Amino acid sequence: MRHERDPDAHWLAMVMHAAFFLLLGASLSRYLLRHPWAERSPWIIALSAVLALLYVLGPTLVPRATPRRPGPVAQQALGWLATVVAVWMTLVVLAPSFAWCAVPLFYTGLRTLSTRAAAGLVVLLTAFVVAAQLRLSDEGFDPNLVLAPPAVAAIATAVFVHAQRLTSRQRALIDDLLRTRRELAATERREGTLAERQRLAMELHDTVAQGLSSQQMLLQAADRTWESDPATARRHLRTAQSVAEHSLAEARRFVQDLAPADLADGEGLDAALRTLAAREGAGFRTDGAAAVLPDRVQSALLRIAQGALANVREHAGATSAALTLSYLGDQVVLDVADDGRGFAPVATERPGVRGHGLPAIRARVEQLGGTLTIESAPGEGTVLSAAIPLEPSDEP
Repeated sequence: MRHERDPDAHWLAMVMHAAFFLLLGASLSRYLLRHPWAERSPWIIALSAVLALLYVLGPTLVPRATPRRPGPVAQQALGWLATVVAVWMTLVVLAPSFAWCAVPLFYTGLRTLSTRAAAGLVVLLTAFVVAAQLRLSDEGFDPNLVLAPPAVAAIATAVFVHAQRLTSRQRALIDDLLRTRRELAATERREGTLAERQRLAMELHDTVAQGLSSQQMLLQAADRTWESDPATARRHLRTAQSVAEHSLAEARRFVQDLAPADLADGEGLDAALRTLAAREGAGFRTDGAAAVLPDRVQSALLRIAQGALANVREHAGATSAALTLSYLGDQVVLDVADDGRGFAPVATERPGVRGHGLPAIRARVEQLGGTLTIESAPGEGTVLSAAIPLEPSDEP
């Protein structure tokens, strides 16, 4: 017999086993009470003991019987069941009262055999039950004895098969849910990986890439003035060295997943933006009453300012630039303005235009639920405005 892993199936099997032994004991007692000194009594007692022993040892003799999986185990299961049925039939021939044990045997056959084979076994057992009932009847032919056992067998078989199919459907549904869950988890991992890659790309662009770009420009300028203006060339070299030190600090903190280096001293966003503006040769001012901003908002605004000033340095050809940080109560706004050559803002909406700077800035703003506005025209400079909403608890 198969060992069911389903707790409900195990409970049902225990009930059927108990019912079998109760019916077997009741049938034997009935026979002995009615025929205490019959010649067949020793045979009846012996066969009852053999049947009980076989039934008890069934799970041990056939630990994992399943005829749907061919092999020695399935053959053992069929042999064990055939032996049990043969002993029971012999008992029914000798003492028809043992026909009551048929119902638990129905269940055993349905659990051990395939549905078609089990149906044949049920028909055979039912025929023996009908014959036994007719032998026990002392009042002649009784239609109830002929029709009732097949009806009970049909109901028991239908209920068991229906329960089996429901269990199979439930297991299939659970398998589908588990598979869907695994697929969803894999999708979330992929999305998380892509989001992390995008974050790393923006961080690298705003730190290492910008630092290397500044160093390259400074070193090129130093090379051009090395012979004609050594003092200016040395000044460019010192500035490049300073940029390299700052980029190294950014890279180290980026590896450790900490805040930007300008925010690490704990002086706040205003001081960090002022330091950045001085390093880039830009102006800086604040408007409104300063608010306590979340760390992620401070980091994002500083990265946005770094990216915007890098675009000014590399693309605008501006003579001046200015940062303005405005606290407006329910939001904080960072404006970056320059007097450079300007551009058509519509063109930046096409993928791949103007490098990675503006798309990275837009992504940072959208991650915080803010809005990015760009006002520019060819020859008229550019104003970039990033507005980040603030929760009430973020206000001073």
